[in-house]
Amino acid sequence: MSELSAILKENGYVGRGIVLGQSSGGRAVLVYFIMGRSAASRERMFELCGDSLVIRACGSSDPVLRPLTVYTPLRVAGGSTVISNGDHTDTIFEHLKRGYRFEDALDTRCFEPDAPHYTPRISGVISMDEHGFIYKLGIVKAGDPDGVSCYRQVFSYEPLPGRGHFIHTYQSGGPVLQSFSGEPLSVSIPDDIKEFAKGIWESLHPENKVSLCVRYIDVPSGEHKDVLINKNSLKERL
Repeated sequence: MSELSAILKENGYVGRGIVLGQSSGGRAVLVYFIMGRSAASRERMFELCGDSLVIRACGSSDPVLRPLTVYTPLRVAGGSTVISNGDHTDTIFEHLKRGYRFEDALDTRCFEPDAPHYTPRISGVISMDEHGFIYKLGIVKAGDPDGVSCYRQVFSYEPLPGRGHFIHTYQSGGPVLQSFSGEPLSVSIPDDIKEFAKGIWESLHPENKVSLCVRYIDVPSGEHKDVLINKNSLKERL
């Protein structure tokens, strides 16, 4: 098990990242952050809208890239909290509402059409009931450099106090971004949400980081606390 901050400091551009797991005090934990290299990717910010998290453009937005950069990354469907790096949040949300599985939703989607990177679609779900919760992480990515084939992987976890799993879009920066490979990384999660959020934000590359959301969820009530940090507003919302 690694420290998330150490992983982030070693890689200047992981793109978008998701962490799901359990705090040392027993709460379900969700982390989502976005980074950017282009102006369109950097001129964005997170905003809470009820239980959901939305991304707003706060500058000039390329209409071609807008569907890939402005979306609702987090939605809550009953006892399930859904997170993703694109509009497949909505796909997963609708499938769960209709009684389908997380995996069924991913089977309907493919990687992003942004050649030559073919950015993978990463996602996760925390599913709670009166007995506790489980969580899953998924990735939909190109299976070859030309984007001809699509690979889909789902990882399912029973929670352990103080532990989570981290998945991100890119292995590292470069002219052509390489997709995440392997299993999600095991990381430690403290009980203090402010401490955790501060450590993540300070570990992200100062030029490339854009926004961060950390949510701690009480189980089984579903009541939650959020920390939101936006580079473009330089404010923290608690």
